[in-house]
Amino acid sequence: MKGETMGYRNAREIFPEGLLRQIQRYVSGETIYIPSGNERKAWGETSGYQRYIRERNESIRRDFAEGESIENLMDKYALSYDSIKRIVYNRKETAMLKYSATLSSAKAYAEAGKLDVWIHLYLNEEGRNIPFSDGLKLFDRYYISPALFPISLFKRCTGPEPEMKYQIHPEWWAHQIAELEKNIQKDDDMPPLIVHYVDGEFELNDGNHRHKAYENLGIKDAWVIIWITEKEELDDFMDKYGDYVKDCRIIQR
Repeated sequence: MKGETMGYRNAREIFPEGLLRQIQRYVSGETIYIPSGNERKAWGETSGYQRYIRERNESIRRDFAEGESIENLMDKYALSYDSIKRIVYNRKETAMLKYSATLSSAKAYAEAGKLDVWIHLYLNEEGRNIPFSDGLKLFDRYYISPALFPISLFKRCTGPEPEMKYQIHPEWWAHQIAELEKNIQKDDDMPPLIVHYVDGEFELNDGNHRHKAYENLGIKDAWVIIWITEKEELDDFMDKYGDYVKDCRIIQR
């Protein structure tokens, strides 16, 4: 970093154990600034701290965009999960876009070439599916903006049936589906399903409950985001299903 730099010392080398425990009650894994007793200027003005924070955050966002997981960034920059998440999903970076867990929001992000940003925001929202989000960032992927597909193409992997990979108690499943059916009937802006195309088949990654609710309501088609890893698989997908996405954007991240 050009210009002023900051030196760092491990807090365990400076503070008594008792005082360190007190500090950790308020902050853990963060970088804190302790002003000198005679400092008169605005906080961070002389130290270059504000510049450091800006450059650090830019570095974190760059690492994240290049595939670093949140857990790795936590270790690399000694920050908490919430701090890293706040930095990499800072919505000021996409000020003209308003995120929401809706189809219209996903379409807006896709039109701006930021469909992957919407996906990660959606998967990280309230801890919906953080491991899936982190897994997507391990490699470059092709993301196809929302398109209408017949839901008959997709098979659930979640439900009360014994063959399901992720089983849910029948009573709880029935309750969730019933609530979703009500929401779908009064809201036409439900988030798209997220589906992986691999080895010539579709994997329904997110939206298993909605898929079942759509079936129960007699809905034949649903909005879907398709993601693909290999170029050969993208070519195969386009050969077989290209008509469904002929007006869609495809981005690679």
